Amino acid sequence: MSVHEQPSGRATSGGTIRVGGDSNGVLTYLIDLPPEALPSVCKRDLERAWHAAREAALAERAGAVRGFRFNRPDGSHTDLALADADAICWVGAVDRMVGIANAPGLSLCLRLLALIDLLARAPWTRSLFHLARDGAEFHPALLRTAASQPLTRDARFDEAGFRMRLSRFVSGLQIEAPQAAKRLSGVRP
Repeated sequence: MSVHEQPSGRATSGGTIRVGGDSNGVLTYLIDLPPEALPSVCKRDLERAWHAAREAALAERAGAVRGFRFNRPDGSHTDLALADADAICWVGAVDRMVGIANAPGLSLCLRLLALIDLLARAPWTRSLFHLARDGAEFHPALLRTAASQPLTRDARFDEAGFRMRLSRFVSGLQIEAPQAAKRLSGVRP
């Protein structure tokens, strides 16, 4: 495996990202900070990343399998493996667009994946975006929230925290409460 280091662009101690590759084309990233310490990104960059990922998917561009190890100061770590064909295509697009061997680029990439994950699993988000054959439209607050909401230890968005931050960006936005919250509150559907 060949390895090279790049500074992450963060002023904190550590913060380097080392990237290695093997003869099979698998890339491994060793990151000296956890996902939740990655910086916020610009909303417009997240939107650009979405479009780059969509174009790569339409062009059926294959990507490399990638593994990430996020090291914490206490010696613990989080491992993330991306082998899903769609995810590696999207990550490849972001890597070509901005590079992901630095903290801002990696944060952009992981936020895109976390947003896609949230949109796929949280029914309450459906009123905030529209997918069509010719592209997608997002409520600006959705992208703004995804650009600024901290990631969790496993590089996802905490759904409750995401909703809370989203509500700060949009006054009067009505988002249907999840079924679990209705049951917990004693309200019956």
